[in-house]
Amino acid sequence: MRFFAPAKVNLALHVTGRRADGYHLLDSLVVFAGAGDWIDLHPSDALSLTVTGPRAAGVPVDRRNLIWRAAELFPAGQGAAITLDKHLPAAGGIGGGSADAAAALRGLAALWGRPLPGPDAVLSLGADVPVCLFGRPARMSGIGEMLAPLPPLPPAWLVLVNPGVEVPTGPVFKALATPDNPPLPDLPAAGWPDVAALAGWLAAARNDLEAPARGLVPVIGTLIDALAGQPGCRLARMSGSGGTCFGLFADAASARAAAAQLAAAEPGWWVHAAEILQPD
Repeated sequence: MRFFAPAKVNLALHVTGRRADGYHLLDSLVVFAGAGDWIDLHPSDALSLTVTGPRAAGVPVDRRNLIWRAAELFPAGQGAAITLDKHLPAAGGIGGGSADAAAALRGLAALWGRPLPGPDAVLSLGADVPVCLFGRPARMSGIGEMLAPLPPLPPAWLVLVNPGVEVPTGPVFKALATPDNPPLPDLPAAGWPDVAALAGWLAAARNDLEAPARGLVPVIGTLIDALAGQPGCRLARMSGSGGTCFGLFADAASARAAAAQLAAAEPGWWVHAAEILQPD
């Protein structure tokens, strides 16, 4: 059994408050890209995790991995041999670990013939896991538990770029000027007819974590400028709390050309062109 764990991209992310327990309230437009990791599952008497792939270095194979903790949400005494084929950069603001955990939840539920764990259990794995389990374009709010499907999106492509520099989530949130910011603009009920309309709407939104992340890791600004300078790029922004940034493109040809140009200019960066996945 093989399951895809696509990259989660925050096209916009507004921080709208902070609860008494310290959790930040978010309002985010989330899509998924045709780039990601793969989870392979085989029946086994015991639970095991193996990590392969080009981004396998340093990925834990024990309870420090969200896949293992996802398996522990099911009743005890069941086994599975899990292989994670790792392609997404770790801690990159595109939900790599959360996407892996969500794919593991789907896969283990199918393998073991069990229902998925409840919403609170899923949320306990992290704020991005519920939307990754939802698995289609969504407006994500609250602390990640409130999800609503988006109006129709146009066909569009993303160029994802990560500099390979750690961007610590905690300090990024701590560096926010204020946690109390306006929510997303109203979503168009009929959706966005084309990429120009989507880019125009996104230009009126923002990622509230981008400015503090730029202050902590200045190369993020370099990535955004490099993306914005590519022919056909309609919008460049950081995803999540960083450090992966994205450029929005209308077609595959311009996205792939931009990705090739950036990869050639900066061979140390992780660069990938991918289509925004549409709901089934």
